[in-house]
Amino acid sequence: MEIKIANKEIGDSSPVFIIAELSANHGQQLNVALDTVKAARDTGADAIKLQHYLPDTITLNCDNQYFQIKQGTIWDGTTLHKLYQEAYMPWEWTEAIMKTAEECGLICFSSPFDSTAVDLLETFDVPAYKIASFEINDIPLIKLVASKGKPVIISTGIATLADIELAVKTCRDAGNNQIALLKCTSAYPALPEEMNLRTIPNLKETFNVVTGLSDHTLGIGVPVASVALGAKIIEKHFILDKSLGGPDASFSLNPVQFTEMVNAVREVEKALGTVNYDLSAKSIKNKEFSRSLFIVKDVKEGELVSKENVKSIRPGFGMHTKHYETVLGMRFRKDLSKGTPLSFDQLS
Repeated sequence: MEIKIANKEIGDSSPVFIIAELSANHGQQLNVALDTVKAARDTGADAIKLQHYLPDTITLNCDNQYFQIKQGTIWDGTTLHKLYQEAYMPWEWTEAIMKTAEECGLICFSSPFDSTAVDLLETFDVPAYKIASFEINDIPLIKLVASKGKPVIISTGIATLADIELAVKTCRDAGNNQIALLKCTSAYPALPEEMNLRTIPNLKETFNVVTGLSDHTLGIGVPVASVALGAKIIEKHFILDKSLGGPDASFSLNPVQFTEMVNAVREVEKALGTVNYDLSAKSIKNKEFSRSLFIVKDVKEGELVSKENVKSIRPGFGMHTKHYETVLGMRFRKDLSKGTPLSFDQLS
């Protein structure tokens, strides 16, 4: 299975597609957002992702018990509307951010959170859409996004298997099979023991889609490890400087950390290679340091081969060690000195 986002093929034979998530890491300042895009380019990321919602399109300005955040998160003590008022990206920035991303050679797309966001993003002809974890049960939104005929990346942070099945079916029923599923744990930050990365290959096998990881752990170890399990997309929150603060700062990577992650991912990609038992030229040469049978003390013609005068030692210029039991008790045909590689033509 493969999908294509702008000029990037994403699939088994392609490099991992690495997304820097801007999210709320702009501090409501356009210059910070634009500088973050430029910094993302310098890390080696493939894409910058935005989020398109307004406080009033994602929730209600209401402070009754249903809208208070008290789920044991880093945002407890406020309301949904107040949180999103702090976190949202002004939509009038969209053109400037997308233009800067294009100038930087970055793919830019977004997570829409309602139909008005989709309508806006369509005016910019975004190359893909992302469905956030908490929107996986918004079937009308998924149906609308899928109908645009562009790749749909879906995070599974709060999803049961049935939720994922319905979301995938909704895309396919809309005639869109360009689907990627991201393993995600919707905890902020997430603990490594909560990640269950082995789900990634199971998602691929179960749904026949491109798979990846949307990661909220604090470091880079988890996303790097996911590559070895088949992740072809990695999404990670990115911040210019953690001193900016904001709702997502604590679990975002700064430019140095993000660069380290990108470099580590690329190193793992090289290391994975293919199933291959052939030795490289260097390994063949180094095989000379392996063990073989050597004469380890001076011997006379007719003397018996014994454990005292023949041993398995390094280097590897002598007889293969598999013949050790066979040669014990044979006789030397001539005088030989210590340090001579053993061979059958020396024995009788």
